[in-house]
Amino acid sequence: MHKVMTLFIAHVSVLMYNNKKVLFSGRKMALKIQNRQKFRKEVFIMKKKTIFAMLLCICLTASFTLTGCGQSQASPSDNSGSSAAISEVVSSDNQQNASQTSENSEAADASAAEPDTPATQDGPVTIDNIRNLVVGIDEPVELRDGTKKAMINFDNAATTPVLKPVEDEVNKEFEMYGSIGRGYSAKSNHSTDVYNQVRNKVIDFVGADDGDNTYTAFFVNNTTDGLNKLASALIESKDDLVLTTRIEHHANDLSWRERCNVVYAEVDEQGRVIYDDIERLLKENEGKIKYVSVTAASNVTGYVTDVHRIAKMAHQYGAKIIVDGAQIVAHRAFSMIGDTPEENIDFFVFSAHKMYSPYGGGAVVGLTEVLNKHQPEFYGGGTVTIVKDDRQEYKSAPEVYEAGSPNYAGVVGLGKAIDILQEVGFDKIEAHEKALNKKLIEGLKKLDNVIIYGDSENIDDRVGVVSFNFSDINSFILAKNLSEMGGVATRRGAFCAHPYVWRLMKLTDEEINKFAGCADIKTAGMVRISFGIYNTEEEVDQFLAMMPEIMKESTVEKYYLSVNSNRSVPQEELENAVKSIPVAY
Repeated sequence: MHKVMTLFIAHVSVLMYNNKKVLFSGRKMALKIQNRQKFRKEVFIMKKKTIFAMLLCICLTASFTLTGCGQSQASPSDNSGSSAAISEVVSSDNQQNASQTSENSEAADASAAEPDTPATQDGPVTIDNIRNLVVGIDEPVELRDGTKKAMINFDNAATTPVLKPVEDEVNKEFEMYGSIGRGYSAKSNHSTDVYNQVRNKVIDFVGADDGDNTYTAFFVNNTTDGLNKLASALIESKDDLVLTTRIEHHANDLSWRERCNVVYAEVDEQGRVIYDDIERLLKENEGKIKYVSVTAASNVTGYVTDVHRIAKMAHQYGAKIIVDGAQIVAHRAFSMIGDTPEENIDFFVFSAHKMYSPYGGGAVVGLTEVLNKHQPEFYGGGTVTIVKDDRQEYKSAPEVYEAGSPNYAGVVGLGKAIDILQEVGFDKIEAHEKALNKKLIEGLKKLDNVIIYGDSENIDDRVGVVSFNFSDINSFILAKNLSEMGGVATRRGAFCAHPYVWRLMKLTDEEINKFAGCADIKTAGMVRISFGIYNTEEEVDQFLAMMPEIMKESTVEKYYLSVNSNRSVPQEELENAVKSIPVAY
């Protein structure tokens, strides 16, 4: 009986020791674990097991003492057996807990081995350590040959990965989440305060906090949502006239052309906006153009538009200016306030998923007075002061533009993303991107038959976006091989900016009409590389080093044979396929 008691006490001791180890390791690596709820649950279960075991041990010890069993003298052989038993229990218990603790221990060891970063301790976030904060940066992807490697993500103009501090902030705020603006609880009050604090932060982020509430901000799902919501409010008639340009993303084109008349300023041979053409259209339509809507940076060439220059022209002719800021907010510092009042921006729209917070957040910052004179075509809870049987009264901006329960995660993530970008510093971000652009463009120029779209000599007015083709390679095949053979993520196509892309590619209307309904491989397009703040010159070097081999494997013949590798392809069929699949785009 004494042996049984000894084994039991040994087992309890080991259990307490392992729990203590896991708890101690957990403190060191808590920030390394993405699923914190799971971690907390495991800790809670371990504590319960330990407390139960200790109580049981105390009860049994007391029972043994009262019956005299605990007073027996152990022989040397008994002691030896106890030591072996403890050793056996430790071994057995460690094996049983291996699956539970190995992940935690490895994470703790990894945390100790890695250099300190803001993810694990207080300290500045810089352009040099920001890569350590990108979720999934080292997650391996499988290549065509079955091997795995960490992906090189060169598709940041489409969307950006989440940063760990952003993810942590969102998860933290969900602990105190309650209904926004309408609840009566401590959590509701907290969430409402956070929501409004981020609203003020957004206004300050774009330099629009003048202390007089000239500007307000309302939250949206993304830039497309914001532009459509804004257009639904500002456009009063199909006869209204809006001026935009041929450099625009579809979001800043279709939002207007579906609601009113639109005139377009052209781009030059290099793809830059022709400012004189904007002024020409304003003159020709003097007094008729209500709004000028332009992008701050192109998602195809990366060109940065001088929106304050355009604002001055628009105001001179009685129009308001709207800026699509989706491609500028993560790359350059932006202020809605110009050098003079005439250069001020009236409305600015942007997405959080372009700035390392892909939780469906975004914002429209605009003139409070103008927004209060209009109402979007979105109705529901939170937008009214009272509803009666025969009438309703609506709130003023921004509430009237935020029908329904808001996307709290999107708002929280947006606020934290702003903090991180400002801490890194937009001057550092701009310099970093220019270095990446220069290295990439110089490397591409050394490849045979390359076509680089936009100005490849004077690149200072470009954010980290470079689009290209090869005159003898289909871009669909190239992008597919870059992904499947090299583990490089790019974007291929016309990037939701068709009129702009067709102009840069110098395609005729007849050629464009042939693309309707075509499969991707037969549709014109480019390959686009777009940088994030975490991309490195080493990644650019890796990309350029693999390109000759990737290009060699990207012929139409090799592609067609690879997709039909399960059968023998007749020569005539192969020749017809080669003729039907275009190269050069």
